[in-house]
Amino acid sequence: MEFFRGTNIDWLGKKWYFLGFSLIFSVSGVLSMLFWHGIPKGVDFTGGTQIRVAFDQNPNEDHIRQAIDRGGVHNASIQRVSDPSGHAANKVIIALPIASASDQAHDVGRQSVENALNANYRDSKFQIEQVEIVGPTAGKQLQKQAWLATVYSLIGMLVYLWFRFELIYGVAAVVAVFHDTLITVGAFSLTNQEITLTVIAAILTLIGYSMNDTIVVFDRIRENLATSRRETLSEVVNRSINQTLSRTVLTSGLTFLTVLSLYLFGGEVLHGFSFALVVGILIGTYSSIAVAAPMLVAYQDWRASRGKAVSLPAGKRARA
Repeated sequence: MEFFRGTNIDWLGKKWYFLGFSLIFSVSGVLSMLFWHGIPKGVDFTGGTQIRVAFDQNPNEDHIRQAIDRGGVHNASIQRVSDPSGHAANKVIIALPIASASDQAHDVGRQSVENALNANYRDSKFQIEQVEIVGPTAGKQLQKQAWLATVYSLIGMLVYLWFRFELIYGVAAVVAVFHDTLITVGAFSLTNQEITLTVIAAILTLIGYSMNDTIVVFDRIRENLATSRRETLSEVVNRSINQTLSRTVLTSGLTFLTVLSLYLFGGEVLHGFSFALVVGILIGTYSSIAVAAPMLVAYQDWRASRGKAVSLPAGKRARA
């Protein structure tokens, strides 16, 4: 099945538009991380206590805040929970700062919130459904492991592409997925959504997905370089992107619809995970066309300006 036949789009002729698009979203995210919301880390990484409370009637967040404040629990954040249809449910998540979950006394925060609500909240009955407690030491370890997992995955892909293609292919692909990761994390910062362990899992997933799309385009470029010696690299790259465009749109479009359904109907628990995939699939598909492949041409132009050989190596078909 093909969506497009005989496509002849000059992708590289639009490289400045692509560069502008990438700069706008990358810089916006970086500015938000530096000067606005920072990187909003969830309780998995900061440590603390997160308590999900279900009420018999529609809860009043101001009354809950006043009740736990009178009970001696300060600086708590209270967030309403949505049901799978997107409507507010009779549940809230009460997040306590790191001091509530010391390594020596994990359950102090939960007990304090329960006592405060029992003593001061009169609107309706309640029940504590779920408690997540992460001590400060465990939070730091998880944060370190999440960074290492991301960095190791990028290094592993660089080495694999260096071995299967050439170093410049690996560098272009890693730069493209770094671009995807930066924009996705920036989207979390701009929307002030917490990054949890499930979001890290989603980011690692989108790194692999974006890399697979990029390898498909690179593979076609190598094939065409081997058979089209008279064309310029720009012409070969344009032709290769157009030849793989139908496959890219078909596979990415179906995946996007799946993760969009997960985002819309998956409920609060999967909200961060699905949001990362929605943003990541869109940006990853874009970068395989507009970031990774044009970098090969930019590399060739740079070599030409220094008087070096200008052709990229072509060889056997690589396995994606």
